[in-house]
Amino acid sequence: MPPMQFELGDRLRLRKPHPCGSYEWLVIRLGADIGLRCVQCGRRVLLPRAEAERRTREILSHASDPGVPPAKIE
Repeated sequence: MPPMQFELGDRLRLRKPHPCGSYEWLVIRLGADIGLRCVQCGRRVLLPRAEAERRTREILSHASDPGVPPAKIE
């Protein structure tokens, strides 16, 4: 299976909810580790790329999709 293509600003839906109850995460860092920020509470985590790919259920929106407002990356 080819690796997933993540971009900065992508919105992801993960398999399990964060303790705050949200399933949605924003990609804030790329590399060997993927940096994610919870959309609801703002918590930031670093996951190894393989683990981030395994936990991702779907990519809700790409940062480059037309018609989708850009996500604010802090």
